[in-house]
Amino acid sequence: MKLTFVRKTALSQVNNCPSLYRTDRDTFVVQGWRVSDPEALAQLDVPAHETVVEVPVDVLAEIAKAL
Repeated sequence: MKLTFVRKTALSQVNNCPSLYRTDRDTFVVQGWRVSDPEALAQLDVPAHETVVEVPVDVLAEIAKAL
C-alpha cells in the first residue's frame, strides 16, 4: 500500500498526529488519538483486530475536498 500524506491537524505543533493519508487503493488511512475512554468504547462494537481513533474535524474535512 502506498500512502500519500494529505494533512495533519492544525492542533499539531510537533508531530504529524492526527493525520490523514490517501492510499493507492481508493481508501484513506487515519492516524489519530487512541480512544481509551471506557464509556465511549462501551457504545461501540470493536473487534479485537480493530482499534478506534479520534480525529479533529479539520483533518476529516480534507476527505470531502479530496473527493
